[in-house]
Amino acid sequence: MNAIKSARKFIVANPASNSARTLAQLVLALESESNFDVTELYKLDLETFDIAIDILKEWRIDRYYAGKAKLFDLSLQVSTLPATE
Repeated sequence: MNAIKSARKFIVANPASNSARTLAQLVLALESESNFDVTELYKLDLETFDIAIDILKEWRIDRYYAGKAKLFDLSLQVSTLPATE
Protein backbone atom coordinates (compact mmCIF):
# COMPACT_ATOMS: atom_id res chain seq x y z
CA MET A 1 0.00 0.00 0.00
CA ASN A 2 1.41 3.41 -0.85
CA ALA A 3 2.22 5.96 1.83
CA ILE A 4 -0.40 8.47 0.74
CA LYS A 5 -3.12 5.83 1.08
CA SER A 6 -1.69 4.64 4.42
CA ALA A 7 -1.63 8.21 5.74
CA ARG A 8 -5.22 8.82 4.62
CA LYS A 9 -6.40 5.64 6.36
CA PHE A 10 -4.48 6.55 9.50
CA ILE A 11 -5.88 10.09 9.60
CA VAL A 12 -9.45 8.87 8.98
CA ALA A 13 -9.13 6.28 11.76
CA ASN A 14 -7.53 8.70 14.25
CA PRO A 15 -8.56 12.24 13.26
CA ALA A 16 -8.16 13.79 16.73
CA SER A 17 -4.77 12.25 17.52
CA ASN A 18 -1.57 14.27 17.57
CA SER A 19 -0.02 11.80 15.14
CA ALA A 20 -2.80 12.32 12.60
CA ARG A 21 -2.48 16.07 12.98
CA THR A 22 1.27 15.83 12.38
CA LEU A 23 0.80 13.75 9.23
CA ALA A 24 -1.85 16.18 8.01
CA GLN A 25 0.44 19.15 8.69
CA LEU A 26 3.25 17.42 6.82
CA VAL A 27 1.05 16.85 3.77
CA LEU A 28 -0.23 20.43 3.85
CA ALA A 29 3.32 21.78 4.11
CA LEU A 30 4.49 19.64 1.19
CA GLU A 31 1.56 20.65 -0.99
CA SER A 32 1.87 24.36 -0.20
CA GLU A 33 5.68 24.27 -0.15
CA SER A 34 5.64 25.87 3.28
CA ASN A 35 7.74 25.21 6.36
CA PHE A 36 7.31 22.15 8.53
CA ASP A 37 9.03 21.59 11.88
CA VAL A 38 10.92 18.34 11.33
CA THR A 39 11.22 17.77 15.07
CA GLU A 40 7.50 16.96 15.04
CA LEU A 41 8.35 13.75 13.17
CA TYR A 42 10.49 12.53 16.07
CA LYS A 43 7.48 12.74 18.39
CA LEU A 44 5.68 10.10 16.32
CA ASP A 45 5.67 6.42 17.19
CA LEU A 46 7.83 4.31 14.88
CA GLU A 47 4.98 3.06 12.66
CA THR A 48 3.63 6.58 12.04
CA PHE A 49 7.16 7.93 11.61
CA ASP A 50 7.70 5.35 8.87
CA ILE A 51 4.50 6.52 7.14
CA ALA A 52 5.77 10.12 7.30
CA ILE A 53 9.14 9.15 5.79
CA ASP A 54 7.39 7.18 3.06
CA ILE A 55 5.21 10.21 2.31
CA LEU A 56 8.37 12.27 1.85
CA LYS A 57 9.84 9.65 -0.47
CA GLU A 58 6.68 9.38 -2.58
CA TRP A 59 6.26 13.15 -2.71
CA ARG A 60 9.82 13.48 -3.98
CA ILE A 61 9.22 10.91 -6.73
CA ASP A 62 5.91 12.55 -7.70
CA ARG A 63 7.64 15.95 -7.98
CA TYR A 64 10.27 14.38 -10.24
CA TYR A 65 7.59 12.96 -12.51
CA ALA A 66 5.65 16.25 -12.47
CA GLY A 67 8.82 18.06 -13.52
CA LYS A 68 9.42 15.50 -16.24
CA ALA A 69 5.87 15.95 -17.54
CA LYS A 70 6.30 19.73 -17.61
CA LEU A 71 9.55 19.36 -19.55
CA PHE A 72 7.87 17.00 -22.01
CA ASP A 73 4.98 19.45 -22.50
CA LEU A 74 7.38 22.34 -23.05
CA SER A 75 9.40 20.24 -25.49
CA LEU A 76 6.24 19.47 -27.48
CA GLN A 77 5.35 23.16 -27.61
CA VAL A 78 8.85 24.16 -28.74
CA SER A 79 8.94 21.45 -31.40
CA THR A 80 5.92 23.02 -33.12
CA LEU A 81 7.49 26.48 -33.32
CA PRO A 82 9.26 27.55 -36.51
CA ALA A 83 13.04 27.47 -36.27
CA THR A 84 14.84 30.81 -36.02
CA GLU A 85 18.52 31.41 -36.51
